[in-house]
Amino acid sequence: MLRFLTHSLWKAVVLLTLLTAGGGCASCTKRRCLAQILIDKEYLSQPQNENCTHKIDVPLIEYQTLSVDTKNLQIKSRMRATIVWTDPELAWNMSVYKFEHLTLPVDKIWTPELRVTNGIKTTMSPNSRDLLVHSNGKVEHTVIMNTVVNCEVNLFNYPFASDECPVAIQSWSDQGCGTDLVFGKVIMVDGSHGDWTTDNVTLMKIRSDRNFIMVELSIKSTNPFITLMLPSLLIVIADVVSFALPLGGGERNCFKVTLVLSLTMFLVILNDQLPGDGQCSPIIRIHFSVCLVLLVVTMLLSMLLTKMATDGGLLFSWCEGSVSENTGNKDLKEDEEAKADISAIQLNGPEDDSRMLRKVVNFLDALDAKTLESDRYLMFANKVDRTIFWLYFSFGSVYFIAMISVMASYKCSVDHFEFWY
Repeated sequence: MLRFLTHSLWKAVVLLTLLTAGGGCASCTKRRCLAQILIDKEYLSQPQNENCTHKIDVPLIEYQTLSVDTKNLQIKSRMRATIVWTDPELAWNMSVYKFEHLTLPVDKIWTPELRVTNGIKTTMSPNSRDLLVHSNGKVEHTVIMNTVVNCEVNLFNYPFASDECPVAIQSWSDQGCGTDLVFGKVIMVDGSHGDWTTDNVTLMKIRSDRNFIMVELSIKSTNPFITLMLPSLLIVIADVVSFALPLGGGERNCFKVTLVLSLTMFLVILNDQLPGDGQCSPIIRIHFSVCLVLLVVTMLLSMLLTKMATDGGLLFSWCEGSVSENTGNKDLKEDEEAKADISAIQLNGPEDDSRMLRKVVNFLDALDAKTLESDRYLMFANKVDRTIFWLYFSFGSVYFIAMISVMASYKCSVDHFEFWY
């Protein structure tokens, strides 16, 4: 009898406990109670269906180019993506819980992960610690993606460069399982940033599983043109104008040496600012090399013309130098003797007068001949100098017109999809 009462009492306690618990659950129809029930389910795995692939909608992506690294050929981007998917296990009966929407913590349920295929560094973080859940199990989530993409930007036309770079977005998928992304639209945010401008962004695809955002970029040519092209142009113009300086005296040679040193220091200072080398090497490197070669060549020609204007020769040789030195010493000695004789003229008779007169005449004739010879050398050197000036001016004008035309119009082709094999 005691055993029967004890057993009945235990049953009553259990039933009362169940009824109390059931009544408590049934009576809690608030949003927070519903949220706690869904959290307690701990559905941290991807929703599963018959074909093992779950559809993920990405109705909107806000794209922003943060910076373009022309040295390492990398693009830093920021994307804000809205993600929508359906999880039937998170649905509830609206006859019991009369709520259309509910917020849940991001880390308490499964959320899809987006990846950038050609990104060397990508971080994905939720825009908020909570997400929105609908009564039918539809989930809305917003994520922030920061990525650094390797992009072989076409810098051949630098500083008039423009190109397109893909930012490939995908999710995990393997052997028929995973997620399938369905994109909506993409909009551009803050298109102008730094020296580069984002002209347009477009969602495109190569295959059903290869989606990417094609980003059209162009550089603001004003700043690079002023800091790179204009100084080199002004230095070459100064070198052309330096032909107005006379050949004698050495002023022109000193000025041209100064210009060569100025351009060399300019290139050394801007070495870290020039864009990096890639499939399409920047033609501005060739431009600076041509400018330096032009300055050095005209400097050497100016030195040779100065030599020609002085003694009519172009190059030195040991033999010619020795002969000219001996001849010069002999002429100098004769001149000194003639001057001594002229300064010590003593008229003793007609013969002495005629002899001293011949010496004076010979000295003046030699001086006139030397002056005429120097003038002839100078005139010939000036003619050659004038010819070189017009050739230099014509070549420089044609070169700068052609270089700027090539920089502005020529397109170098680059394969931006090498990361897909």
